[in-house]
Amino acid sequence: MATFMQKIPKKTGSRGLQLVGVAAVIAVILLSACKVSYTPNGASIDYTKVKTIQIADFPIRSSYVWGPMSSIFNNQLKDKFANNTRLTQVKRNGDMKIEGEITSYTQRNKSVSSEGYSVQTELALTVNVRFVNNTNHGEDFERQFTATSTYETTQSLSSVQEELVTQMCKELTDQIFNATVAQW
Repeated sequence: MATFMQKIPKKTGSRGLQLVGVAAVIAVILLSACKVSYTPNGASIDYTKVKTIQIADFPIRSSYVWGPMSSIFNNQLKDKFANNTRLTQVKRNGDMKIEGEITSYTQRNKSVSSEGYSVQTELALTVNVRFVNNTNHGEDFERQFTATSTYETTQSLSSVQEELVTQMCKELTDQIFNATVAQW
């Protein structure tokens, strides 16, 4: 302890105080110049301008379909915005509008064994989204989002389809949420 105390100067010079003062002033300026906005759900919405959202049901336009897929996706998308924003969902004339369609639902062999048999199959779900922000049309877009999921070929598609489609719909709704209101 005595060795430690000997290394600490007994008298702080005015030069040291000046450096501490300058550092404090710089820190205050930097902190006051920065705007930190934290929201626990990731949404960055100006609720003084945007109060409503219109989310249309996405019809299936894919040649390969699974019946419940559309309702799973539509419900998850509406729930994502209901649970993570303060926006009121409306049937028409929303401050924000999301519409689109499920354009593709495919499966393909992802990996093959040395004997030439499929070992894993990959499902892919793609949606086309049109987003309109009536309070800031610079944020409008139309684009596609895709989610994939893999299952072992030893399992039948019918035994894993509901779980995998639900996972892909969650991933898609997260992507859409981030692109529209979280702006990541």
